[in-house]
Parts: sequence; structure tokens; C-alpha cells
Amino acid sequence: MVTSLKATYNQYITFLKSKISDYSILVKVRLNLTVVFSAIIGYLLAIGGNFLFIDLLFLGLAGFLVTGSANAINQIIEKDYDRLMKRTKNRPLAANRMSVVEALLVAGIFGIAGLLILGLMFNTMAALIGAISLLSYAFVYTPMKRISPFAVFIGAIPGALPPVIGWVAATSLWSYEASILFSIQFLWQFPHFWAIGWLGAEEYEKAGYKLSPNSAGKNKYTAVQIMVYIVTLIVVSLAPYAINLISMISVITALLLGGMFLYYGYNLYKECDDKAALKLMFASIVYLPVLQTVMVLDRLFFL
Repeated sequence: MVTSLKATYNQYITFLKSKISDYSILVKVRLNLTVVFSAIIGYLLAIGGNFLFIDLLFLGLAGFLVTGSANAINQIIEKDYDRLMKRTKNRPLAANRMSVVEALLVAGIFGIAGLLILGLMFNTMAALIGAISLLSYAFVYTPMKRISPFAVFIGAIPGALPPVIGWVAATSLWSYEASILFSIQFLWQFPHFWAIGWLGAEEYEKAGYKLSPNSAGKNKYTAVQIMVYIVTLIVVSLAPYAINLISMISVITALLLGGMFLYYGYNLYKECDDKAALKLMFASIVYLPVLQTVMVLDRLFFL
């Protein structure tokens, strides 16, 4: 009897761990946390030091739920294509470990709950922008990926909305400061995703995704496009100083990070290989959170 109960318990624990792992993959927890981070950055830049931790927790939860819903819908739509790529073939829907109905239920609960938190705990404007982000990512960007490289531009819009949601949650207004935060994150996404697209070009082509700025994909034209966006990003990253949102500390940081980012963009142009693209991808991963963190610390302690 005791042995039977222990075996049942172990089976339950194994099932529970497997289910938690699948839900984590479905909502893309690690990617999701970067979105939550950007939303909190926008909130802190707007409100300064006069914030409550409970508000940050609710904002983080809302961002996690809304983004998780969008990611789940993305995987529902792309489940047949995910099976064609090594990177995604083990996702729960692609591997038939989860039904579409279950995934839809998760997406629906997450999406509704996240938008309700934004609307009830903060304001209607924040909830509206959250809804636009969810719907545009899931139902415009996702199908567009198989139609045109313009999908990267479309996807960069919901990808740049998290800091705006944070700002609007604090102020109830999409101001010019929010537009600058949007622009920085919007421009950053092009070199970031094109570096990823370079590394996964063969698999993306196999699945029918068009994520490179040109049909040839891995060439100097793509690298030039990347450098153009990085240079524009460097210029725009200085704009918060002009409106007294940050001090010279953030300006120097932006220039140093931008110079590093541009160096790896030029390195990709010069080498045109996967090794250079990988370095650029890591540079992009470092760039945004470090810049945003310094901006917030600057705002809280030096202005």
C-alpha cells in the first residue's frame, strides 16, 4: 500500500514538473521576463522615486500575463511550422504534448487577466495599449512572418510597447517621453532580430519564414542595414537628455554601449559569418537592459 502510494505520488510529481515545463515553454518565460523588465523601466522613468513595490508587482504580473498570452497564440498558429525547426520542434504543441484547446485556454485566461489588471490597477489607456500589443503580435506579426520581411517592422511595434505601457500605467498619458522610449526599443529590435535571423537562416527558410531584410540573407547588405539602424539608435538614445529625463551619466553610457554595438555590427559587415553574427546578438542582449538600467538609476539618484 505504501509502495503504491509512493509510486502514485512520484508519477504525480513527474507529471506536474512536465506540465510546468510545458507551460513555461508555451509562454516563453525567459523572453517574457525581458518584456516585464522593459515595462517596469518605463514605469520607473515616469514616476521617479515615488513608487510602491506593490504597483511594480502588479505591473510585472500584468505584463507577464499579456505577453504570455501573445506567445501562446503565436505557438498555436505556428505549431506545424515549429515541427520543421530543431530550435522549436520540442515545443509542447509541436511535439503533441499539449492540445490546441488547452493552449487556447491558457492564452485566454492569461490575456484577459493581464488586461484586467492593467485596466483596474492602473488605467484604461495602459490596458488598451496592452491589448494592441497582444493582438498585433499574435494576429498580424505572426502570420506576416511567412509573407514578407516587413514582418520584422510589424513585430517591432508590439515589441517596443512594453516601456510605453509602463509609462502610461504611471501617467495615464502617451507623451513624447514615452515616444522616445518606444523609439529606442523599436530601433534596437532590428539589429537584434536580424542577428538571430542570420544564425537561424537555414531553419527559418525551411519553415518558410522571411525574416531577413533581403532574399539572400547572409550578406553585406544585411550587415549594412544593421549598422544603419544601430547608428540611428545611438542618435535617438541621446534624446532623453534633451528633455531632462536623464543626465550626462546616461549619455556617456549610451555612447559607450552604442559604440560597442556598432563595432560588432561592423565586424559582421567585415566577416559576414555566423561567428560575427553570434557576437552581434550577444552585444544586442547586453545593450538594451544595461542602457535601461543605467537610465533608471540615473533618474532615481542623479536627477
